Amino acid sequence: MEKILGMGNSLVDILLKMEDDTLLEQLNLPKGSMQLIDETVLNKIKKIQSGYNFHRASGGSVANTVCALGNLGAMPGFIGKVGCDDNGIFFRTALEEQGVSACLLSSEHLPTGVASTFISPDGERTFGTHLGASGTLAADDLTLSMFEGYSYFYIEGYLLQSHELMQRALSLAKEAGLQICLDLASYNVVENEKEFFEKMISQYVDIVFANEGEARAYTGMDNPADALMEIASKCSVAIVKIGKDGSIVKKGTEVVKVPPFQVDKVVDTTGAGDFYAAGFLYALTCGYSLEKCVRISSVLAGHVIQVLGTDLTKERWNEIKLNIEEILHV
Repeated sequence: MEKILGMGNSLVDILLKMEDDTLLEQLNLPKGSMQLIDETVLNKIKKIQSGYNFHRASGGSVANTVCALGNLGAMPGFIGKVGCDDNGIFFRTALEEQGVSACLLSSEHLPTGVASTFISPDGERTFGTHLGASGTLAADDLTLSMFEGYSYFYIEGYLLQSHELMQRALSLAKEAGLQICLDLASYNVVENEKEFFEKMISQYVDIVFANEGEARAYTGMDNPADALMEIASKCSVAIVKIGKDGSIVKKGTEVVKVPPFQVDKVVDTTGAGDFYAAGFLYALTCGYSLEKCVRISSVLAGHVIQVLGTDLTKERWNEIKLNIEEILHV
């Protein structure tokens, strides 16, 4: 099996379930978005969290994806940066326990990044992200040797806080001969950085993952099928996830549309896109057909939205593997 290397923000998720969206209004966080916050807002959030029950988990978009890949036995790698604190130890341990080879740099001056995750009653999640140490990962931290031994490089659009870092990572990955996969991250990130996304995709990217909002922000097209075609004109494989309508994927002349994995109840959509990417990349490295890649993606996304956060039990991972076997033998 070909191996996948990920790079992204190293964050610890603090997940809080809300009875309504009042807190989002108080914190000026648009529902469904990812907003970077400063220490003042972080401290305000901490005071709010102290009055609730919350859950701590390793987080960051790409980190979620590589952890899912690790649970599938894909032996992925991850590049990131953490602080010399309890959250940093927690993050490193979580990755290694899930089969991820973690290349984590350390900051002596800043704490590990935290993603305060607010979960609405409908399962939608909103992030207030304090990058901390992860935001200091720099272009000069990267070396060609970090990319050797892998076939695919998966990177998140959230790293666009540093254009220099992202461009060097993509350049080194190409130099090492890796296929490059990009997740567009969040509609508001795409809106703010459309020109840079355009440049990176046209120069480096082979596979693009987007949800409906991100695809609209990038292409200006309301119809997901039209947006898919526009994105596919710039890369080898384009994926647009359309929520309850499943997802559509284009590779060359082949277009596949697959409905979502059926679930009884959506608990939390945190990690849905990250697990979708893990399923797709896992199936791709196994050499499965495009349709099976998409169906396996849907299985992983469908399972993670039935739990709080992205920590799945061993029993659920066994169920996922059985679902994958069923797809392979159809």
